[in-house]
Amino acid sequence: MARCTAPVRGHSSKAAADRCPACRGRNGRSSYYSDYGSSYSSYNSVSPSYSSPANNSSKSSGSSQTRTTNPRWSKSGSSVLYTPEQVQALTPVRENAENLAVSQPDLRDVFLCHAWDDRQGSAKKLHDLLETRGVRVWFSEKDLGLGVPMMRAIDKGLVNSRIGIVLVTPAMLRRLPAEGVADKELSALLRRERLIPVVHGTTYEELEKVSLLLASRAGLSTSEETMADIAAKIAELVAI
Repeated sequence: MARCTAPVRGHSSKAAADRCPACRGRNGRSSYYSDYGSSYSSYNSVSPSYSSPANNSSKSSGSSQTRTTNPRWSKSGSSVLYTPEQVQALTPVRENAENLAVSQPDLRDVFLCHAWDDRQGSAKKLHDLLETRGVRVWFSEKDLGLGVPMMRAIDKGLVNSRIGIVLVTPAMLRRLPAEGVADKELSALLRRERLIPVVHGTTYEELEKVSLLLASRAGLSTSEETMADIAAKIAELVAI
């Protein structure tokens, strides 16, 4: 006699019972326990947050850790991965950069806006990571010559760069209320769809207390990926 293949509590589904040599066709019904099937079904019908715990979102555009296919500007075979929110935030910046690459091909790739206190720290690190990847960066530490009026040099750097990066750090948050140089750079960048905030060592919640306008711009955050990963995304974005 064929032996039943089910566990003690029965088959997990009607299909499984139908495949069992002992139970299939018995009185026109499969022999399985509805309570076992129900338990099995509820176990497998997990919520999206359980099956993909990285789907939780936060303020920054890098909030969702769910990865997507590379955006259209990624080269074939690129290993750089983006979230859907990042693609959405970066697409208009890319489109503007593409238009400028056609009309003004000699522009720098990036203008790096940062707080003075970060010039030898996180700002230099980001600058170096970008330049290592071939990105042409306007950076005050190397482009602001001796004797050159600061605001005139910054104006020239802004005009001659395709996109702007604002490195949002605790030092930047302290500087912005004083309406100094960094605040003037930021005001100019905010008038155009060519701005990417890079939040480092702080949060969007803290930024909102200082600049609601800047906080409304989705960007990238080192709380969710490394500075090197962010540099790789910016390098892809401006590679035209």
